Amino acid sequence: MDSFSSPSSSGGSSASSGMSTDVLMDQIKTQLAQAYAQEFLETVGNKCFTKCITKPGTSLSGSESSCISRCVDRYIEATGIIGRALFSGPR
Repeated sequence: MDSFSSPSSSGGSSASSGMSTDVLMDQIKTQLAQAYAQEFLETVGNKCFTKCITKPGTSLSGSESSCISRCVDRYIEATGIIGRALFSGPR
């Protein structure tokens, strides 16, 4: 039997199938959060690197480090503003 069978076809109780549904949902949420975090880091890394690192080398200069820090901070701030606007609904 697969994990998507209905409770009556799997022979299990509704409590046990509900538990497996909860576990499955938690796993999906975790995977989505990991995918979002990876995409976020790649996007910020690429954009901030392009903007701040003009002459790549073996280490960051003080100005490059400051630029990257500010860039990441602004990106996080902008993402938060957009998220709040999207999820706050119409006013």
